[in-house]
Amino acid sequence: MKTWIRIYLSAAVLLGTLSVWADGFAVEKTKAGVTVKYDGKLFTRYVIGLSNKPFLWPVIGPSGDEVTRAFPMEKREGERHDHPHHRSVWFGHQGTAGFDTWHEPASGRRTNLGSTVHREFVKVKGGDTAVIVTRNDYVGGGKKLLADERTHEFRVENGHRIIDVTIKFTAEHGDCKLSDQKDSGFSVRVATSMDVDSKKGGRVINSNGITDKAAWGKRAEWVDYHGPVNGKTVGVAILNHPSSFRHPTPWHVRTYGLFTANPFGLRSLGQGKDSSFTLKKGESITLRHRVIFHLGDEKAAKIAEAYKAYALEK
Repeated sequence: MKTWIRIYLSAAVLLGTLSVWADGFAVEKTKAGVTVKYDGKLFTRYVIGLSNKPFLWPVIGPSGDEVTRAFPMEKREGERHDHPHHRSVWFGHQGTAGFDTWHEPASGRRTNLGSTVHREFVKVKGGDTAVIVTRNDYVGGGKKLLADERTHEFRVENGHRIIDVTIKFTAEHGDCKLSDQKDSGFSVRVATSMDVDSKKGGRVINSNGITDKAAWGKRAEWVDYHGPVNGKTVGVAILNHPSSFRHPTPWHVRTYGLFTANPFGLRSLGQGKDSSFTLKKGESITLRHRVIFHLGDEKAAKIAEAYKAYALEK
């Protein structure tokens, strides 16, 4: 057995990949990022180097179907092919020290485009849960503007597939202004069949009971977006932890499928005065979210109860 393990590890090093296998979750580092599997089947991939920002895609929900849009990574019939910068699950900010890490060249933007550049993997672990910790630099005009350390922890509980996402932003490279922008924040682009505008049963509802188009810009502790995928009702809920920056966050959630927790654009989202601010060198802020991929609507998935439990976590 020991000889077999040594042979496997040697082959993995030569191939440029290394898998960490365990009961439950298995993680595999590749040149394109990290693949996360649960019970031998794909859960998601953390993708680097294929865009101006890291992202997760695809995300396989508890029904076994993809619950985020494939475009622009793949062009599939029946999907919306708008907004090529909406990459499944991602973070971007249109105003990072004057540079835009939300849009991409394919978006039609040609000025002040920036990028979120993967610096290193700090931790990649499988087991009862999977954990990916990375460090990244926000770059524009040939300069490093801001840094982050982001943690993704993957779990399966009570039939849900869960991703806890923590992003700590630090002004490592000097003062950094984060401007008030509508297009900023932690985002999911849901599968086209789930969106409200497809009129197949998709629905948005927040923790205050506000639905669909009316939920745009409103502050809430959580928002759920659910609808059909391959004949089954599935949903995505994003929970905003009380310790997260500017909790409860406003939501840039659209009926065509965009789903963004945006604490950066208070004026842009109709929630007050210009909220631009400058992180002084060495200062940090943290975003903290739980993403629950579930069966049924928000009531069947008990999202309100899930939020109460999440809010008590340190």
